[in-house]
Amino acid sequence: MISPIVLASGSSIRAQLLQNAGIEFEVTVPRIDEEAVKAALIAEHASPRDIADALAEMKARKVADKRPDAMVIGCDQVLSFDSGLLSKPIDRMDAAAQLRAMRGQRHMLLSAAVIYHDGKPIWRHVGQVRLRMRNVSDAYLDGYIERNWDDIRHSVGAYQLEAEGVRLFHSIEGDYFNVLGMPLLELLAFLTLRGVIDG
Repeated sequence: MISPIVLASGSSIRAQLLQNAGIEFEVTVPRIDEEAVKAALIAEHASPRDIADALAEMKARKVADKRPDAMVIGCDQVLSFDSGLLSKPIDRMDAAAQLRAMRGQRHMLLSAAVIYHDGKPIWRHVGQVRLRMRNVSDAYLDGYIERNWDDIRHSVGAYQLEAEGVRLFHSIEGDYFNVLGMPLLELLAFLTLRGVIDG
């Protein structure tokens, strides 16, 4: 029997990526304190890559404990900038501070996915994208935040590349799906190889 697929994420973008790819799946949102876990990992000097991977695994494991029959996909994304990590903005002022700090500079997005099955991790991948922001004006940044706050407040770095946020950028090196928070091509390749989806 083919295992059902469960997405352990509340992200509408990740769900949409799987839907657009024609994948049948369920969604179960894991309850974990991401910020506390992230703070503990940073205190242990974990790398951004390891932090993204650990958070993705924690989400998958949490749901997989109740659904050992399923292929449970946990995902996480972190933004590495200036030797630190940026998180989702606390408020509009925080969003403005993050965007002002990054303008004219490079940063990196790391998108991790881990699949659990039968109570253990069976696959993992961390995709990386390097981005360089344009030197946009204060007036444009303030207007951008005002127009897009309801959406960008849920996004690390306070921007969404799939919407008006694309205007903030000078260059992007890497897979667009990783920008959206999921290494989709690698994930689909694994599920196809395992016979979970047709291919």
